[in-house]
Amino acid sequence: MSAPPIVEFREVTKRFGAGPLVLDRLSLAAQPGEFVSLIGPSGCGKSTILRLIAGLSAPSGGTLTVDGMTPDDAAAELAFVFQEPTLLPWLTVAKNVELALKLRGVPAADHAVLRQRVLDLVRLGDRGDAFPRQLSGGQKMRVSLARALALTPKILLLDEPFGALDEMTREHLNEELLAIRGAAAWTAFFVTHSVAEAVFLSNRILVLAANPGRVHTEIRVALPYPRTEETRLSRPYHDLVADVSRILRTAESAAA
Repeated sequence: MSAPPIVEFREVTKRFGAGPLVLDRLSLAAQPGEFVSLIGPSGCGKSTILRLIAGLSAPSGGTLTVDGMTPDDAAAELAFVFQEPTLLPWLTVAKNVELALKLRGVPAADHAVLRQRVLDLVRLGDRGDAFPRQLSGGQKMRVSLARALALTPKILLLDEPFGALDEMTREHLNEELLAIRGAAAWTAFFVTHSVAEAVFLSNRILVLAANPGRVHTEIRVALPYPRTEETRLSRPYHDLVADVSRILRTAESAAA
């Protein structure tokens, strides 16, 4: 028997106040260890889906379970990486990572080991004493990722974390993210506007349509792991990027 979904939406709707529907009868499920990317036009509800999973917003209708619980009860199973690193400039890299542990109530005696483990994981083990102003954009995002990983999440939510970076840095961080996932095996929900990024990272891509937000097409990504620069040069990768791009254009014109 297959494992039960770690995240499951059943006919979920979402509207803010008296506004129009943002999500309409959304049904989707993710198995433990999956990497699911969400792509679609602006306003289709990609970031809203992450906020619902995290319990930062409540569904207007339908049912949402996270690891068999309500999102509020599952909060300790989750970590969120936002579009901006959101580092506190007056704290060092080490203290920024430790802040997440303090807020989660992790015993102080465990902070040093957990902090160093995740900083080593993102290749910033020697930058713990640096301040955010001394880091590049890519390094700041690595600190943000380390802060999330320190919480040892079952589910990692990533809302366009690499969108503001140059293409070379983004591709390098994509490879590092998959290497880290290979060691930790969390489930990922990843929002991006980049079809190439979604294809490179994911087991599965959900293409959303807007007005209101809904699943337009589900695409399985059969490219083998580990994925490297050679993956990006392969014909199957380029063919799939072209196919997903074509589907995305269809979704963009599928407004209700």
